[in-house]
Amino acid sequence: QVQLVESGGGVAQAGGSLRLSCAASGGTFSNYAMGWFRQAPGKEREFVAAVSRSGSNTDYADSVKGRFTISRDSAKNMVTLQMNSLKPEDTAVYYCSGRQVYVNNYVFFRLTDYNSWGQGTQVTVSS
Repeated sequence: QVQLVESGGGVAQAGGSLRLSCAASGGTFSNYAMGWFRQAPGKEREFVAAVSRSGSNTDYADSVKGRFTISRDSAKNMVTLQMNSLKPEDTAVYYCSGRQVYVNNYVFFRLTDYNSWGQGTQVTVSS
C-alpha cells in the first residue's frame, strides 16, 4: 500500500487560505484514487474532498464546495487541498487517504472506501 504524509497545516484567520499537501510513496500513485477527510475534536472523521485516479473527476462535501479545491500531480506523487475563505468550523485534523482502483474516473467519499491513511495535519482557523 502507498504511504502518505501530509504537510501544510497551521493557523489561519477566518477568510484566509491554507494549502495542504500529501506526498505518496511506496506504491504506484497513478493507480490510486485519493481523498481528504477531517476530524474536529469530539466529532467523527468526515469526508472533505476526493479526486479520481485520472484526476478528471472530483467531489466535495457541501460544507466546503466552492471554497476548497483538490488536485493531484502524478508526476510528483502528490495530492493537494487548496483551502480558501476559511471558517472557524474548518478547524480540524486533516487526513489524506488513498485507495487502489483500476477504473479511472471513480471518486470515493466513505471512510471505508480507503485503506491508506496519513497521520494527519492540524488546521486551526481563528475568528
